[in-house]
Amino acid sequence: MTRFTRRTFIVAMAALLPLATVQAAEISERTIKFAFQNNKGHPQEMGAQKFAELVGAKSGGKIKVKLFPGGQLGGDVQTISAVQGGTIEMSVLNSGILQSLSREFAVFDFPFLFANPAEADAVTDGAFGKGLHAKLAEKNLIGLGFWDLGFRNITNSKHPITKVEDIAGLKLRVIQSPIYVDMFSALGANPTPLAWPEVYSALEQKAVDGQENPNTTIRSAKLNEVQKHLAQTRHVYNPQSLIFSKKLWDKLSADEKKIIADAATEATAYERQVSRQQASEAIEELKKSGMQVTEIAPAELQRMRDKVKPVIDKYSAQVGPDTVKALYAEIAKVRK
Repeated sequence: MTRFTRRTFIVAMAALLPLATVQAAEISERTIKFAFQNNKGHPQEMGAQKFAELVGAKSGGKIKVKLFPGGQLGGDVQTISAVQGGTIEMSVLNSGILQSLSREFAVFDFPFLFANPAEADAVTDGAFGKGLHAKLAEKNLIGLGFWDLGFRNITNSKHPITKVEDIAGLKLRVIQSPIYVDMFSALGANPTPLAWPEVYSALEQKAVDGQENPNTTIRSAKLNEVQKHLAQTRHVYNPQSLIFSKKLWDKLSADEKKIIADAATEATAYERQVSRQQASEAIEELKKSGMQVTEIAPAELQRMRDKVKPVIDKYSAQVGPDTVKALYAEIAKVRK
């Protein structure tokens, strides 16, 4: 082989190397079922759609993600069980609901915990959030990231809420989490846990007076059709855990795991951006639809905080003082 032909051969092989690397990647044909509670157009659904697109592109079309929005495959509690068992491969849900598997997740349902989304991002993306997600492995789940649902607010069909006394006696749907029951009991309401797919009909039939959710969820679920009053209480900020079935995860090749993990990271950034943009748009649309929106005065918000402090103390003891101390230390770092 002459020097010229040898050089040509080396250049040609170098050009083919990326293609050979792609071809050598261990990627199998498979379909991943991704179930969640919110409807098409909600930031949760848009984040899931982005994840599906990224996985398809990164796998060369070999891995397909099929979405099941709107609680098609059941409520969050049923979905968690299905993901653990491997009959559903993925979900995204309020992180606090996972306290049924690991008690530390209850901290994400502490009322009035975060002042803004930036604080939540710092905590969930840092050692604290990663440490909590790592605990899920022993429960047959893999935590892939934290999405944004936003600050929760109260709606009802009875009357405006401007002070804590206005909450008293209202029958409010809450998520299936003990801390929500205790929180709204402390505020004087009659909390009623219901799976999300049941909420619209329960409000329509007056089985419950109201519910509490972020503005984006209220808008996407068209709760303005069955609710008149919206109070901007911002009582809980909801990070959402993107979870994957460990039964499938353990069967994936290193290449497939990287595709899923990288897509989750990119989709997380996208979902957060969309969610926060839509939050401000949603409140204006709800006002235009005829909902009466009230802001809560700082003094009244403080009264609400005082009412729920015993609930925070109760769950701090259950979660463990070291975990709670670490959480508040992380928040303090951001505020500095």
